Amino acid sequence: MCLSFIPNYCSDIFFCLSLPINLLCFFSVRYLAKLSSVGSIRDEETCERLRGLIQRQVQICKRSVEVMDAVRRGAQLAIDECQFQFRNRRWNCSTLETMPVFGKVVTQGTREAAFVYAISAASVAFAVTRACSSGELEKCGCDHNVHGVSPEGFQWSGCSDNIAYGVAFSQSFVDVRERSKGQSSSRALMNLHNNEAGRKAILSHMRVECKCHGVSGSCEVKTCWKAMPPFRKVGNVIKEKFDGATEVEQRKVGTTKVLVPRNSQFKPHTDEDLVYLDPSPDFCDYDPRTPGMLGTVGRQCNRTSKAIDGCELMCCGRGFQTQEVEVVDRCSCKFHWCCYVKCKQCRKMVEMHTCR
Repeated sequence: MCLSFIPNYCSDIFFCLSLPINLLCFFSVRYLAKLSSVGSIRDEETCERLRGLIQRQVQICKRSVEVMDAVRRGAQLAIDECQFQFRNRRWNCSTLETMPVFGKVVTQGTREAAFVYAISAASVAFAVTRACSSGELEKCGCDHNVHGVSPEGFQWSGCSDNIAYGVAFSQSFVDVRERSKGQSSSRALMNLHNNEAGRKAILSHMRVECKCHGVSGSCEVKTCWKAMPPFRKVGNVIKEKFDGATEVEQRKVGTTKVLVPRNSQFKPHTDEDLVYLDPSPDFCDYDPRTPGMLGTVGRQCNRTSKAIDGCELMCCGRGFQTQEVEVVDRCSCKFHWCCYVKCKQCRKMVEMHTCR
């Protein structure tokens, strides 16, 4: 199988995607994610119209146009997961219509930027791998390297997720801008490290799924395949790494520039950990000079919580206001044969607390 997007993988052709630094070298995530309004990326003319792509990106898009639709889905997956994981924090991964889509928050070397880079690299690997397994792409399919009988005695069969292809594509697609800088800057080293940490969140949580075969459901014969974890699991893992991220600085060891913990008393980070260079702002106040710094005025908070979603921390000590609002929920749901569930709509008044 010829992976034409990977240097030296094919001797006759290589076009790399040199990605704009705007968003994770973010391959114009917001724009690609919004392309559903103009249909799938299925033809070369669409590649010409993609905003933010340099000429080499347009060329690779034309050569791998079938993969670009998976990249678009991965872009939206990254945004959705980021907003889910940060829904209860001061910075909640809000997107802007401009680029970079998360504002200047991700152009600084903060732990928030570390998360966005990691989740975006992971989402590309995940979406491309899923497209391979579903038979959507001609260039790849199931992982046929997984075959035979396992040491545990079950038969490898079915469609194992081709994570090697998805990771290879993500490495080429996402990392190339940083690598083109010669990996000399501390920010490039940070970005590359976090990109790889995001992909490892998938690799280290690959799982074995099995199906039993036999009389009356017995498990006389068991066939198994390797599958990726749900992307929510990937997001949870990367969010945990965000919470425990290591502040680093660049040092020269011999002739090589590396990132080491800023505090020498901290243990060195692993390949699966997130790293950051700069402390985060408090995200309390709206700053019109800093796109993406939206503040927390009007944000909903939890009056009884002492965590970051609590009104004291979320509102940065400014206080909060409470109002009663009517919410409509499904209730009295009943299953009807066959086969649907019918519910009533129940209205109730609840207290909602928002930051001043």
